[in-house]
Amino acid sequence: MLRLRISLAGLLAAAATPALAGGFYLQEQSPTGVGRAFAGEAAIADNAATIFFNPAGMTRLPGFQTDSGIHVLGLQAAQADRGSTRNFPGGATAPTGGGTGGNPFDQPVVVPSGYASLQLSDRLWVGVGVSTPFGLVVVYDEGWFGRYDSQKSDLKAYNFQPSAAFKVNDWLSIGGGVDIQYIAARLTSALPNLAPGAPDGRLAIRGDDISVGWNVGVLADLKFARVGAHYRSGIDHRLDGDATLSGLLGPLAARNGEVPGIAPIALPDIVRASAVVPLGKARLLGGVTWTNWSRFQRITVEDASGTAFIESDQNYRDTWSYNFGGEYDINAKFTVRAGVMYDETPTVDGFRTTRVPDGDRTWASAGLTWRATPKLAVNASYAHVFVASADVERTDPIYVGTPAETLVTTRSRGSGNVDQFATSVSYRF
Repeated sequence: MLRLRISLAGLLAAAATPALAGGFYLQEQSPTGVGRAFAGEAAIADNAATIFFNPAGMTRLPGFQTDSGIHVLGLQAAQADRGSTRNFPGGATAPTGGGTGGNPFDQPVVVPSGYASLQLSDRLWVGVGVSTPFGLVVVYDEGWFGRYDSQKSDLKAYNFQPSAAFKVNDWLSIGGGVDIQYIAARLTSALPNLAPGAPDGRLAIRGDDISVGWNVGVLADLKFARVGAHYRSGIDHRLDGDATLSGLLGPLAARNGEVPGIAPIALPDIVRASAVVPLGKARLLGGVTWTNWSRFQRITVEDASGTAFIESDQNYRDTWSYNFGGEYDINAKFTVRAGVMYDETPTVDGFRTTRVPDGDRTWASAGLTWRATPKLAVNASYAHVFVASADVERTDPIYVGTPAETLVTTRSRGSGNVDQFATSVSYRF
């Protein structure tokens, strides 16, 4: 089997898109949180979505409560060719050619979430969350200039989180949960044939996995503020599937076929700290999040013997995000909120790919809660995400160790922005 060195970050998601959080982690887990740019999310605990951000917050939710939401994303992204090339056996180099790839996102992109919490006693709560921490579909136009780097990426990840919380005393609560996570990934990219003008071959990879992680949090009501902290463990997945080569011509034709493969993927730990400061009818919100992206250094696809036949260096770096916001209770029925966030990208120059273009993001958000009845609240939010332009410049050898070894250099500048609308219904039984 060919030993290919190509960009395979899409195994986990083209999800690392300008729309979302750094890397391929989705922050879109609470429509109410969108309206404050997720500031104070590990401490505010104003609906059942606290199960994702800090399950200790369930101790602030009396009775049985639910929160069901949906995020609708309008993503605009583009790649501009800065001189992408490929070479041919013998040393000749030529532009890869092709179009810009278009906007690779279907419109709109929808991310759902749902949570429920139940108070069992004056000290014990249980709950469950269903969320999509990773996932998106990214499809570039056929024949675009970056086709040897990426063509199509399809990721679906679902997280089932049973949780519990315990009220230690009047000011301190603890909570935690188990993350049962299913991932299914599909990706394709083009492969160059040796003869100039020959049509491209195709690489298709698919795989899925179920793995388990955990999370734990603490919430403290102090005299001047409420503070919370939450830790979510990294999850080690081993995607089991296959790699298929097709459309290779001439001396490469013998490589066409399907080979079983396993792709180990290390997802990051996430640490979040938040604070809420009450000021009469208003609240100031703030927070900081550290993501241990340096766990994600390399993607490999291995055969049954453990030999890697596909490799891709990623060299992600750890990141920080910072958010600040505020809320104001207009009256008993209406609350308005707003927030800003700065979120770093974990991708680094020289290893960034068109499959995960990514760039530092700045959020500007606003939202509203309408308490229609004492039991029913409707939340609505809007956020605009400004994405910094980032360059892709990487050289990947293909058909390594054979007379057909080919170098593909992808040079591109990515840009994008996002408009996000989110709504949820919170109900207390």
